[in-house]
Amino acid sequence: MINPESLANLHAQCFSTPRPWSSKEFQELLLQTSVHLVSNNYGFIVGMLMGSEAELLTLAVDPQRQREGIATELLQEFESLCRSNTVKKIILEVVETNIPARKLYETNSFIVQGARKDYYSGANGIKVSAIVMVKVL
Repeated sequence: MINPESLANLHAQCFSTPRPWSSKEFQELLLQTSVHLVSNNYGFIVGMLMGSEAELLTLAVDPQRQREGIATELLQEFESLCRSNTVKKIILEVVETNIPARKLYETNSFIVQGARKDYYSGANGIKVSAIVMVKVL
């Protein structure tokens, strides 16, 4: 069963930069009517739908099951949810140094829209930039 604790646990396995989210943060997010969870046995997406735009807030896949197409399946399901809610554009931010995630998004037709310099705090307080990517549906 998907609950805030299991989401936080998987998130912690997947992220150090940006920092993993707590179960309380997931709980508070999921109480918002604009926030949607797309999940399966091995991963999840949390996204926010706001009128004609959506923001993909986070995507996590069990590290033991990465590179099996699970993230692509989750993205397709999230896009389907967006389309059924008349969303025209999905926006996301990805850590500049997270090359596997950037390739995943590029493979799924997201394009680089810009960057946010020193957006995330990484290990030892080192700042890391975010790449802003967009997909028009």
